[in-house]
Amino acid sequence: MKKLFLPCIFLLIFFACKNEGVSTENIADAPNGLARYHIIPQPISLVEMQGEFKVTGDTKILLASTDEGLKTAAAHLASILIKATGTTIAPAEGDEGKDAFIFEIDPKITNDEGYSLIVTPYEVTIKAKTGAGAFYAVQTLRQLMPTDAENGPMPSLSIPCVEITDSPRYAYRGMHLDVGRHFFGVNDVKKYIDLMALHKMNRFHWHLTEDQGWRIEIKKYPKLQSVAACRKETLVGHYNDNPQTYDGKQYCGFYTQDEAREIVKYAAERFITVIPEIEMPGHALAAIAAYPELGCSGQPAEVGMRWGVYDNVFCPKEVTFQFLEDVLTEVMDIFPSEYIHIGGDECPKTAWEHSKYCSDLIAEQKLKDEHELQSYFIQRMEKFLNSKGRSIIGWDEILEGGLAPNATVMSWRGTDGGIAAAKQGHDVIMTPTDFCYFDYYQSQDPGEPLAIGGYLPLDKVYSYNPDPTDLTLEQHQHILGVQCNLWTEYITDMAKLEYMAYPRACALAEIAWSPQATRNYDDFVDRLTYHLKRLEAMGVNAAKKIYDVKTSIKSGDGMGVELSLSPKMDGLDLRYTQDGTLPTVTSIAYTSPFHIDKSCEVQAQGFKDGQPIGSPASVKFNLHKATNKVIKLAEQPAEKYSGNGPGSVINGVMGSDERYGGPEWLGFEGKDFEATLHYGEPWEFSKLRLRFYNGKGQWVYPPKEVIISVSDDGKTFKEAGRASVPDGDAKVIEVAVPLNIHKGLDMKVEVKRFGVIPTGQQGAGHEAWLFVDEIVVE
Repeated sequence: MKKLFLPCIFLLIFFACKNEGVSTENIADAPNGLARYHIIPQPISLVEMQGEFKVTGDTKILLASTDEGLKTAAAHLASILIKATGTTIAPAEGDEGKDAFIFEIDPKITNDEGYSLIVTPYEVTIKAKTGAGAFYAVQTLRQLMPTDAENGPMPSLSIPCVEITDSPRYAYRGMHLDVGRHFFGVNDVKKYIDLMALHKMNRFHWHLTEDQGWRIEIKKYPKLQSVAACRKETLVGHYNDNPQTYDGKQYCGFYTQDEAREIVKYAAERFITVIPEIEMPGHALAAIAAYPELGCSGQPAEVGMRWGVYDNVFCPKEVTFQFLEDVLTEVMDIFPSEYIHIGGDECPKTAWEHSKYCSDLIAEQKLKDEHELQSYFIQRMEKFLNSKGRSIIGWDEILEGGLAPNATVMSWRGTDGGIAAAKQGHDVIMTPTDFCYFDYYQSQDPGEPLAIGGYLPLDKVYSYNPDPTDLTLEQHQHILGVQCNLWTEYITDMAKLEYMAYPRACALAEIAWSPQATRNYDDFVDRLTYHLKRLEAMGVNAAKKIYDVKTSIKSGDGMGVELSLSPKMDGLDLRYTQDGTLPTVTSIAYTSPFHIDKSCEVQAQGFKDGQPIGSPASVKFNLHKATNKVIKLAEQPAEKYSGNGPGSVINGVMGSDERYGGPEWLGFEGKDFEATLHYGEPWEFSKLRLRFYNGKGQWVYPPKEVIISVSDDGKTFKEAGRASVPDGDAKVIEVAVPLNIHKGLDMKVEVKRFGVIPTGQQGAGHEAWLFVDEIVVE
């Protein structure tokens, strides 16, 4: 609710900052004046005030304390002001005075990262418990400045009056960067850190080692620089392309220890902790290429040139543990962070299963299997790091075979790993693929740049709540925070990195900082439209997909096919056609979902101020005999691959041949597909056509067999046809099933999954995914 204050006229005359008392609880409904505030992440409390603080040649920056953190925050403000105004304002000691920015330490503020910010026409007061809180107040202050301040100097600089009280929801607010697949130079990393700081993120997870490259100098092992930091060539296009092609160019890069220290210092000055990741026991091919004795076979190897997971992993031998302890000793000397990330994910057990040494070690240590051998490996490294006063973070696979005693779990394969770890009393950082993997496609636009797959639009990111509902209050305390991940197989340069990260990272920042109860997506988008202008002024290549038209298709309930368009935004006019032509501002205005009653191509476009904005959407409907039926699934798809619901497979729309994560594909892990189509009265048919995705590099396999049965009473089914599903190189496998029964009340479609992925393939030993597209009934 709005908090209304009615100050007397005397105070209005003297202070000129009338307190309108607008709480961010209803920030989207606030009066027009609130349009001056476009802060991301949203503060806990924001009270609108009239008037402005004008920065002049006489403006001062005053420090009411000698606290070093406060000095750092003040220096950062000075650097912002010199760009915005062209004037150097050196921070000085002092605690009062007009025309000044005043920094104070306030021990009454309970949160170490909390702050208060009061802007009046005469002064700007920042109070915080620590330098971190003061620094975050400066970031808020920066976002209150005009976007032109990013490119200054401006003729004049004014900041709107306001009163803000703020503190973060989570202590851990992370962003990850993989520099193993593609390398990013020191200046790029610094820019990445700057953008984190702007959004009040405080943990930089630096993924430094991979199969495709080792990126940190280790003085005791020079071949990590001369061999492991270079690959002979790099895969071109997508991993699923067949045949795979390569660029024929050597690719190298690593950070010297001095460069790494420089980045650690740069981050610390922005109150960001750098957490290094040294992968083990998997993702170790580059290191093994440099020192083959670290693998179980001892045979020569090459640094990885394609993406995916390799079987050649660290062997749990004494030479390996000595190597890793030596590496980590140098790493700890560079990185003062409490945590060292040791990976632990995607470690195939093939090499261990074929190693007599590993078999003997399993017996000697009385371990059950290779999963417990991985736990032995992780626990041994944890003991070493604990002895040096450090703690480990690992991906959620470290739960397999028994969790290391003091480990923190980074839950990426959904939230189950995090929940299990929290219930065991372990700290957790939530980073599930469904919401936090920013290497996924962010738009339905077929012109999107190449990505690994999946589909993660901005609104889905924003919808994430990292606090699971099935934890006790005590267990909830173990959820330290949330993190987004930027894996760089298909991210080759800074421009694309920014495009994939922003504005989705803005949404994650608000998840990590702002209270769950006050978050509102429509309000976030309103602020983001202005915030994107700031990012543009800063030279950030952020994706501007918020105006893209998105489609949602409802079907499978026996009521036909219904199409909805979005987004709904103030000032955005959605127009569409049904004849395949690109809409104009005079085309049909979209007001509500509408039915599709014949085959057609719908094109939709957003307009603002009479001009097209964002990417259009196009949907081709080819209606068939199943599109008006009721569909029921025996097993539900994975939540992240649930498309537009069960009706996705009978709505007359074909899924993308390039992206299995789109809204027309249903994905199943370890499950067969079984659907029953019901009409309510007998209907006729002669043949079915089905489509399945084939992406073995991403564990997606076509099924083995399709069986069609028909029933006259909805109870007893007779087989009407079956077909084996051919394998092949095509990304989409289509199967036709002629039927020997041509009429019935119900039809059952059974699709038998591939099963366990064979040895030698990506994901060997795991259940293959099954992705089903349209079931066309003729």
